[in-house]
Amino acid sequence: MKLKHLLFVLFAFTALVSACNDDDNEIDTEWKEANEAKFAEIAANSGYKKLESQSNNGYIMYKVLNEGSGDKSPFFSDNVKVKYQGWFKYDWNKADTYIDENENYITNKNVFDKSLVTPASFKVSSLVDGFSTALQYMVVGDKWEIWIPWKLGYGATGYSSGSIAGYTTLVFEIELVEIVE
Repeated sequence: MKLKHLLFVLFAFTALVSACNDDDNEIDTEWKEANEAKFAEIAANSGYKKLESQSNNGYIMYKVLNEGSGDKSPFFSDNVKVKYQGWFKYDWNKADTYIDENENYITNKNVFDKSLVTPASFKVSSLVDGFSTALQYMVVGDKWEIWIPWKLGYGATGYSSGSIAGYTTLVFEIELVEIVE
């Protein structure tokens, strides 16, 4: 009798865990598809240009917001100073802010990191693939809007703090201020 109870408990536990995993997979699949669809929309937009990643793992899309006057681009091993803002949307089909059906004001744009006043210093190689790819084609003074697909951003697992889910398309506005010699 105890064996039957033990088997029943094991079966119930397995079913419960499997059901939870199925729900998580549905959410991840829905999120992944929404992010990939938005990136594909930007890729089809003639206002953006395609740039193959230096790692050959895909490409980013960018548009020039301001042309710089520098004469060289940073290398992968260089340090740079940049002003930037990174964001994504919770729902790519809605505006940055909107009023929902219950009259609630919704902020749909998540700015997850920024340094707009004081430039931040980075080693190009320490950044996500899409961000470092853009920098290696920019010159001092360039200001770009870049769209990074999840494969060249934080991948399927997202950012370790949980603030950016896996499969998230990232958008950055980047200004290359200085290549540090």
